[in-house]
Amino acid sequence: MRDHRIRKKAIKRRIKSVIATITMNPAVDKSSRISHVTAEKKLRCKAPQFYPGGGGINISRVIRELGGDSSAVYPSGGPVGQMLDELLSREHIKTCPVPIQGWTRENLTIYEEASDQQYRFGMPGPVLKNREWKQCLESLFSIDPKPLYIAASGSLPPGTPENFFATIAKKSRKSGIRLIVDTSGKALKIAAQAGAYLLKPNMRELEELSGKRISSESQQEHAAQKIVNDCKCSVVVISLGAAGALMVTREGSKRMRAPSVPIQSKVGAGDSMVAGITLGLARGYELEDAIRFGISAGAAAVMTPGTELCRRKDVERLYNPMKE
Repeated sequence: MRDHRIRKKAIKRRIKSVIATITMNPAVDKSSRISHVTAEKKLRCKAPQFYPGGGGINISRVIRELGGDSSAVYPSGGPVGQMLDELLSREHIKTCPVPIQGWTRENLTIYEEASDQQYRFGMPGPVLKNREWKQCLESLFSIDPKPLYIAASGSLPPGTPENFFATIAKKSRKSGIRLIVDTSGKALKIAAQAGAYLLKPNMRELEELSGKRISSESQQEHAAQKIVNDCKCSVVVISLGAAGALMVTREGSKRMRAPSVPIQSKVGAGDSMVAGITLGLARGYELEDAIRFGISAGAAAVMTPGTELCRRKDVERLYNPMKE
């Protein structure tokens, strides 16, 4: 009987996903509501809701919502880490948690009903030890069979080297895996130089990459084209919010407009867009169609309240006219 249980566990570890995601600074996102936010007073909030959070984890959640499959790699520690594992299990996400000594962080979002405003409080992540972030790399590249795509998204916690995503890029290229990166700062710049397949910066991040202020569409195209030409990456997709996205490759550039939708919350729009692009590519869509699918997912995300991500029916409804 015991041998049967061992074999069953081994089968479960053999995760069969075309997509893997990695989130180095995951979180449990707690959200609540209150009538007024007032300083120096004890505020009585309504019952909180808890969601798994962090860039790559959100990408895995959206992929699941859209009918796809992925394996989520992330460090997990303390009671909050245990809660994160449980929340992902409830959503039927395939997970590869890496045990760490520190506690997984917890973020807080408070919605003030009187002003119709959100207050978002992001906490720093735990300090990772060398062996812990190295174990995350090992877990990512030990997934069997190996994925075709890796989506690396979110910030790096303290203790993790800034070239972490660049290391993934180099290992991915050697393994024939396409890496999609959505991060910021120096980690994004180094990942671009290391040859990530696709970068998804927003306008602020594009300016960081180019080192200059960008004020026109032609400057956007020039800056993105320079990144593609100078670095080893193949595609740059600049998210432009309600304006859609700009796709730049070595062959040229193309602007893709976003559908007009009612806005409830912009939380999760970027992660939804990356999830749509990644899933589209994994399904064999042409690059332009995969980006349109991503734009549809991002637009669908802003239609949902609070920290809720996109809904499949909205994504499909928005995408169908775009692909024609």
